[in-house]
Amino acid sequence: MNSKTLIKSIIQRIATGPDLSKNIDFAEAKAGMQAILKGEIDEVQAAIFLIALRMKRETMEENEGILAAILAQSDKQQVGVDDLVDLGDPYSGYNRSIPVSSFLPPLLAELGLPTVIHGLDSISPKFGLTHRHINQALGLSVDSSSAEAKSRIENPSIGWAYIDQNSYCKGLHNLAPLRNKIIKRSVINTVETLIGALKGKKTHAILGYVHKPYPPIYAHLANASGMDTALLVRGVEGGVIPSLRQQGLMISYHGIDEKNRVDINPADLNISQNMRAIGFPEGLAVENDITKLANHTVKLGKSALSGERGMFYDGLVLAGSLVLWHTEKARNLAEAGEIVRSVLDSGKALNRL
Repeated sequence: MNSKTLIKSIIQRIATGPDLSKNIDFAEAKAGMQAILKGEIDEVQAAIFLIALRMKRETMEENEGILAAILAQSDKQQVGVDDLVDLGDPYSGYNRSIPVSSFLPPLLAELGLPTVIHGLDSISPKFGLTHRHINQALGLSVDSSSAEAKSRIENPSIGWAYIDQNSYCKGLHNLAPLRNKIIKRSVINTVETLIGALKGKKTHAILGYVHKPYPPIYAHLANASGMDTALLVRGVEGGVIPSLRQQGLMISYHGIDEKNRVDINPADLNISQNMRAIGFPEGLAVENDITKLANHTVKLGKSALSGERGMFYDGLVLAGSLVLWHTEKARNLAEAGEIVRSVLDSGKALNRL
């Protein structure tokens, strides 16, 4: 069956209404998505494929098929480190709060955990402030190849890298204009943070979520991608930084097995804040002020990495402690918090940046 015949057959089955739509199997989902990535499918039909899957709700088999198609079209590199942390923040970015997670990679690298963070410039539904914007504001290369990112991570004096979707999966990145026309989330938003273009001897996916059903879905997808463990954090704006004000939840997986489910109380780490996250400065919005917001984030991030106390500092302490605990580099969160504060106060993470 050629790709055009296949996509017609799939659409006829998945787009027949709330009661009659049928699921497709792993092989069909993979083949349909691969045809779209290769540019073999009409844009309208590609959009219907993505929308219809979302409207009927994707099955795990369909999710894994879509991910497998993207993995097959991605440039993947094996990195020569024992543990690699893969930070999977939402690619659509932040449109209400400052992304503290942009400064986690140099901190985690200084803590002995080489780290990769990834993303793209702008995408539906948020069109928010992204890690690409912030790395650009730092004056760093945002278009490094997978091989160049691998080299940065293997360099003991650096130990971290940003890699853009356009560098490791051009076919997927080329779908950005179509995704923006679709407006709403699709299965691509679910799987793209789990591609894992770079893998260590052991790779740890750190992911944020909002809706309760997602942790086991993400754990299965992380496992299908070749990740060894996954930490799911109920974070601000779906990111990896929990609320600084109230109790949250994190779930630790090894493979697809849930190992720990822990309530996160910032007070246990001596964090006391009145707000859950750092809001945007008054008068600045993602629609018109991305560069100003990125520069503001860089200023706050550098201050926190130099040991200046505040919400940004506390966000790094909280998230860094969760990762140390999950990767078994600390016995408990309290000990992890002390380790992270010691590194921040030393200024070594700023030197690494």
